[in-house]
Amino acid sequence: MRLDPGLPIAAVTCWLPSRRETAAEAIADGRLDAAHATKQGYVAATVSDDLAPPEMAVLAATAALAAAGWDAAEIGLVLHAWTYYQGHDFWSPAHFVADRVGAHRAVPVGVQQMCNGGAAAIEIAAAMLLADPATTRAVVTTADRFVAPGFDRWSGDYGTSYGDGATALLLAAPEAEPAPLLRLLATTTIAVSELETMHRGGDPFSPAPRMVSSQVDSRRTLKHFLATGGGPVMAGHAAATARAVLATALADARVAADDPRLRVVALPRLGHDVLDDDYPAGLGCGPATTVLRLGSDTGHLGAGDPIANLAAIQDTGALAPGEVAVLLSVGAGFTWSALVVEAQP
Repeated sequence: MRLDPGLPIAAVTCWLPSRRETAAEAIADGRLDAAHATKQGYVAATVSDDLAPPEMAVLAATAALAAAGWDAAEIGLVLHAWTYYQGHDFWSPAHFVADRVGAHRAVPVGVQQMCNGGAAAIEIAAAMLLADPATTRAVVTTADRFVAPGFDRWSGDYGTSYGDGATALLLAAPEAEPAPLLRLLATTTIAVSELETMHRGGDPFSPAPRMVSSQVDSRRTLKHFLATGGGPVMAGHAAATARAVLATALADARVAADDPRLRVVALPRLGHDVLDDDYPAGLGCGPATTVLRLGSDTGHLGAGDPIANLAAIQDTGALAPGEVAVLLSVGAGFTWSALVVEAQP
């Protein structure tokens, strides 16, 4: 989706709990295999001991609103994305976020597209801002907390360890923010729905959460997926689709893969072994582009990876005015997205 001349990003924040649990501690406790840890490359994962995901999302959004100087009463849309349990069974976390930040005129929308949820929410927000002249400001939040007893952050999945945290991104209509930090130039999403079996396995449908298994265990469903011939299907799609979303998003943004303005391509915060397989070195970009791997000290932040990566890029000053970054995202189902952003003067 080409966003010409681009949608202003007024602020981007990542809120992380102060406590980090190290991979070494998890190995010593018998919760993480040492060889598995080496392949993943994580040093630590962020851990929320008390705050639920929507509470963290409120903190991220509040910080973003303060940074941009936005009045919450002017927000028309709040999109909240997540991967895992939000703290209540039959309830809307998006409405909680909207209420707690004071966006009482906004329409809250929940986005549950697994770990691609943050990118999906940004894309939905962009479409709404372009389609509805009455909506000029949108808040996108993500938040996840991967805690026991329902989730094993270190060994519940192959190739990924999970960290807790929240993100927020403020997106505006083209003329609503005269001096933004960044502009969203393009988004692209590709889905390969036949891969949904990877996270369902051979389990029957159940009437309530965790009746089949007392703990989320993606390793078990992946084993079934591989045993039933899914491995070659995934291998045939993963790297090719990652390249395709990148190429399409760059084309929509009118940025060539070897353009020296393309400074950063940020990968999801997955384990190094997964990134090595699914995101070939360089991704076809020129020598001026750094392929960025973040998250070794946070873990995979569920739906929050692309916004967290953009916050890190912004905070470190990695982009000069006029330079471009691409945020890559992927989530079970499977869905791949790419977001192209440009730094403003």
